[in-house]
Amino acid sequence: MATLSDVNQQTATPVRSFSVLLSPTPRGARLARLLATEQLRAWGLPLDPAALIVAELANNAATHGRVPGRNFQLLLYVVGATLRIEVTDTRGDRMPRRQALAPDGESGRGLLLVDALAERWGVTRDRPPRKTVWAECAAHRT
Repeated sequence: MATLSDVNQQTATPVRSFSVLLSPTPRGARLARLLATEQLRAWGLPLDPAALIVAELANNAATHGRVPGRNFQLLLYVVGATLRIEVTDTRGDRMPRRQALAPDGESGRGLLLVDALAERWGVTRDRPPRKTVWAECAAHRT
């Protein structure tokens, strides 16, 4: 006879997570991508498009979400077949927005790339002064 604990173990969706605080600098953004890549490898998950999404979100946190003395957080977690990437910074007053690109512009393409690579993405206001930009993609090889 199966106990409730046995049933829960058989039906529960395993959750894997990884979290790290990084400095809001170009070095911190690069480290976010490197750490995410290693974590994805350890979990046996595909690196693309997740590594590119992490790179864009971490770069945005280091560039637009930077507050001296405050870190940004990278959080990866897998639930079922979905990988969720979250980057939380301390500039909740500066929300990302989709904007038209100038043909000769040198910036502003990061979130367009995230939009193209992720199955879905968005921004969540957190406790002040934070905001979280998140993206979800498949956590399996296609």
